[in-house]
Amino acid sequence: MSKKIIGIDLGGTSVKFAILTQEGEIQEKWSIKTNILDEGSHIVPDIIASIQHHLELLNLSAEDFIGIGMGSPGAVDRFEGTVVGAYNLNWKTVQPIKKDIESALGIPFFIDNDANVAALGERWKGAGENQPDVVFMTLGTGVGGGIVAEGKLLHGAGGVAGELGHITVDFDRPFDCTCGKKGCLETVASATGIVNLTRRYADEYAGDATLKRLIDDGEEVTAKTVFDLAKDGDELALIVYRHFSQYLGIACANIASVLNPANIVIGGGVSAAGQFLLDGVQKVFDENTFPQVRTSTQLVLANLGNDAGVIGAASLVLQ
Repeated sequence: MSKKIIGIDLGGTSVKFAILTQEGEIQEKWSIKTNILDEGSHIVPDIIASIQHHLELLNLSAEDFIGIGMGSPGAVDRFEGTVVGAYNLNWKTVQPIKKDIESALGIPFFIDNDANVAALGERWKGAGENQPDVVFMTLGTGVGGGIVAEGKLLHGAGGVAGELGHITVDFDRPFDCTCGKKGCLETVASATGIVNLTRRYADEYAGDATLKRLIDDGEEVTAKTVFDLAKDGDELALIVYRHFSQYLGIACANIASVLNPANIVIGGGVSAAGQFLLDGVQKVFDENTFPQVRTSTQLVLANLGNDAGVIGAASLVLQ
């Protein structure tokens, strides 16, 4: 029997696990709640206990695995196998994850940043079609990304290559970003960013749009609300949609001009708007790329959903 891989996708609310073949096929998957109490000190022991429990259930041992791969938020040192500054996990100090997991389970352990790992997953088994040049962009609460160039994940001199959310795109009326800068892509193209844009344009809008009424009445408005109303032709929602498309389309055009990937894969919660989102961005992308880039770089929607993380994490073991 050929040996298997364990993939782990560590998030602020849950930890997802999968047992995969070396071809990237998921054989088993499960998840546990992320316990961030006591400065996140329970997270790694919980991960170890969960793996031990499932190996027992499945009658498997350390000898059946070539390795464990994990994607984690925060600043990841992939050589030392440590993570620091993952604030959504309450990890303020350096966490020696590799040392703890390898000594408890006796299986080689590999780790990288969660957005990089999702990029590897989409590139290997998803919309990246296993191309050697793929950029993955995730539009969630923030905007993250990962870059695979000539088959290799780019990390950069400071380990922060692929931080696509901090490309500056808004020079006219920039919002403050959590990074300390202004006008970042994240402030206008994430779920939070779309709400920022909605509030900005609602203030100037004098017509009678449903979205305007929702904002004025203090109702909760999400990115989904905005896209659903835009699809129905709501005037204010369409204004927001056009500006969102402009910012994201320009960012994609610039990424394509620098890297010329086969695919720019767009994922994350906001991408649930589907083809409608892609159409708006594609129009701006086409207007802002030169012909050789326009014809060789495709914008595509991610298709692995929640499995991108565990699949990409597993692929770290094979790198």
